[in-house]
Amino acid sequence: MRVLVIGSGAREHALLLALRRDPQVTAVIVAPGNAGTARIAEQHDVDVASGDDVVALAREVAADLVVIGPEVPLVAGVADAVRAAGIVCFGPSADAARIEGSKAFAKDVMGAAGVRTARSETVDSPAKLDAALDRFGPPAGDPAWVVKDDGLAAGKGVVVTADRAAARAHAASLLDDGHPVLLESFLDGPEVSLFCVVDGATVVPLLPAQDFKRVGEGDTGLNTGGMGAYAPLPWLPESLLRDVVSNVVEPVAAELVKRGNPFSGLLYAGLAITTKGPAVVEFNCRFGDPETQAVLALLDSPLGQLLHAAGAGTLAEFGELRWRDGAAVTVVLAAENYPGRPRVGDVIVGSEADGVLHAGTARRDDGAIVSSGGRVLSVVGVGADLAAARADAYRIIESIRLPGSHFRSDIGLRAAEGKISV
Repeated sequence: MRVLVIGSGAREHALLLALRRDPQVTAVIVAPGNAGTARIAEQHDVDVASGDDVVALAREVAADLVVIGPEVPLVAGVADAVRAAGIVCFGPSADAARIEGSKAFAKDVMGAAGVRTARSETVDSPAKLDAALDRFGPPAGDPAWVVKDDGLAAGKGVVVTADRAAARAHAASLLDDGHPVLLESFLDGPEVSLFCVVDGATVVPLLPAQDFKRVGEGDTGLNTGGMGAYAPLPWLPESLLRDVVSNVVEPVAAELVKRGNPFSGLLYAGLAITTKGPAVVEFNCRFGDPETQAVLALLDSPLGQLLHAAGAGTLAEFGELRWRDGAAVTVVLAAENYPGRPRVGDVIVGSEADGVLHAGTARRDDGAIVSSGGRVLSVVGVGADLAAARADAYRIIESIRLPGSHFRSDIGLRAAEGKISV
């Protein structure tokens, strides 16, 4: 099986490594890729948001399976174009991808499916903003305002703050740019990321993970695309995980089938385990970054065959997934000033070590690997338990040199110390 992966981040690097472990995968191709993926896969340039260009490349490389990593091409309908060309594709249709592309659509689906989520209100006019803010946040009994961009924002369109002025400023800036705003009630409790491979009404859950969105230690500072993750979750009871699959993911998948928009691909449920039980924070239509890096490091089942089964409509016949013992931790190395405008073009030393996955990197004409984005590298450590996996990840990241770079030193720490419970 020849597999073409669309994307250029650490998520795609992790997918390629896992695909290479599948004995039925004979070739891995990536487009556009980065300096790290070029070492392990055939690499091509492509406009990821162009269905015609992706189909042309898939035909050129004789791909048996196309795996679309990022959300932008999925929301743009690239998976539809690939399937229309008669090529098996892992990734939802544009209609189904609205589960991530529009938070208002996701709320409507969850409401119809009877899935618990935060109370919300969409604001599409500055004139309605102040009255809406009064219905959320501290005046309404919540500890903070939750303000979201209704569309795609690469994980950085959310502000959670107890400062009304900051909440209003973020909402106003989104509205000024023509983006509707979603206000939500605050959900307490630890968060969980659950990936599920979905084929219509068939749902196959992967290991649960937890990611870290804030840029600073102790979950402080601005939201980012994710500064790290770990899997599995030693504090999450198996019964609670089964409850989430049965009462959250499966009803949403069934509702999309009912609407004539069956989901085929990776459905990602972001959850808060509140004092009243699990509640959905958001749904995504693809593998999440940086959780993918940790989860796939522990997968023992053949990934290519799994994704092909979902794309071909035979997931129900695949059987249970196998997992390696132990734990995995992902730590993101970010460029100076990220999540603001990152400093780029600096030479990276140590980026080709085992366990290092590339995201914002490029190779210069002289062969040097340089930074080219905000989240530059993901470092994945594995071990017999969470403490050992953390030690492995931080051992690797301490050996990497990039001027001005930063990373969080507390990824998975509270869980390793037994300080998270439900």
